[in-house]
Amino acid sequence: MAGPFPTLRITRNALVPEGSFAEAQAAYLHPDPTLVRELDTLLSSKKIGVVAHFYMDPELQGVLGACSWKHIGVSDSLVMADRGVRMAEAGCRTVVVLGVDFMSENARAMLSAAGHDEVPVYRVASDPIGCSLAESAEAPAYGAYLAEAAATERALHVVYINTSLRTKAKAHARVPTITCTSSNVVQTILQAAAQIPEVAIFFGPDTYMGQNLHSLLSALAEMDDAAIRAVHPAHDRTSIRSLLGRFRYFEQGTCIVHHMFGAEVVKTTREHYGDAYVTAHLEVPGEMFALGLDKQHRGEGVVGSTSNILGFILEKTRAALTQRDGAPLRFVLGTEAGMITPIVRQVQGLLRDAASDLAVEVVFPVAAEAVARTEDPALPIVPGVASGEGCSVAGGCATCPYMKRNSLDALVALCRRIDEVPSDTLRPFEPRRYVETIGGRAVAEVGSEPILHMRWFQQHGQLSDTLVRDVATRHEQADSE
Repeated sequence: MAGPFPTLRITRNALVPEGSFAEAQAAYLHPDPTLVRELDTLLSSKKIGVVAHFYMDPELQGVLGACSWKHIGVSDSLVMADRGVRMAEAGCRTVVVLGVDFMSENARAMLSAAGHDEVPVYRVASDPIGCSLAESAEAPAYGAYLAEAAATERALHVVYINTSLRTKAKAHARVPTITCTSSNVVQTILQAAAQIPEVAIFFGPDTYMGQNLHSLLSALAEMDDAAIRAVHPAHDRTSIRSLLGRFRYFEQGTCIVHHMFGAEVVKTTREHYGDAYVTAHLEVPGEMFALGLDKQHRGEGVVGSTSNILGFILEKTRAALTQRDGAPLRFVLGTEAGMITPIVRQVQGLLRDAASDLAVEVVFPVAAEAVARTEDPALPIVPGVASGEGCSVAGGCATCPYMKRNSLDALVALCRRIDEVPSDTLRPFEPRRYVETIGGRAVAEVGSEPILHMRWFQQHGQLSDTLVRDVATRHEQADSE
């Protein structure tokens, strides 16, 4: 029986949408072969690597997914910059970033840090592509939050990677800072508490994620020691409860997309989709997070990053294929709707490989108004909203208007110009250049350090000695001055 939210049913040979939002999503998943051939030729002939976020619109992801050029990567923000580096190492002469501005800045910084300063990085828009969450970290309130951190002994600033290089640089100049993503933030915090006695964690700028992290730590503090050590071997009830008293988060930072997954969405989900698996991004409000966490504890959901969500859906699909009982799967997609493209491609791949008649249904918890109308008679409705309108607490917009600044037309137009026009004319498409310095060092150099601290943690499983010493001594140095 159909529910109030739009859905997309995936089978091995077909997509069956219900509701205008789902219809608009599905329409782009079978791209025009002419567009695919043109983009494929441009990328391969000019050796252009493309790194894109999962939240790109379905039209763009549909064409990228159909291209045969091997240097195209669609992922979460953690992986994007790394893929750009690997593309440069494989011989790509240019890297194009499809995302918001902090993503292209991170890619530029990591390419330069890896010795590929000569490889240009471009966005597809000549004007800034903002982010409500990143901008909240540039407000005076965040400066006051950092001032509090700087006045606190043994403070470590854990900053969400969804921020500008300037934010990272200014923060790191005041408080030892490490970046994180939704997929590694929990382990980052727990490892910091394990390595740095009495560390005070200041997380920001995402308020919902901060609240959810506090809830996670509170839940962890109620588990027995064996269960806690399974999450992190250096912790027990005593250490987690101690950490809770030293964990703080910024209270004025939100992502406009995840903000929409509130109480009304949860109420509708509980009433009409009680049998569904629930996926929830760490950035969603507390109500949706609580629902996802409750489901996760029962093996019926997941709370985490975009990669965690995709992995959970694929895991449950594989398990259902081994049971072969014919029962359909249903997942509530508690994150940006652009995730549907990798979900469809990978789920259909599993179904085809198994020659299975299993159906996998994805539920979009969005309002019926969360679509935009076009002037195209062949496709009058597209997923997402124009300039933010159409969002509703009855559902949510579920698509990021900033991410949607990355269009297929803009990508093709940029690729046509690469190697055909003087490089200076493409300067407006480069990531933001910071001419100011902090303590005599370039902003890009200082802002890269928190990212490199995260990379060290990812590679070695512990914080670097440099960062640990910085946390231990920074406050003492400030007092002596």
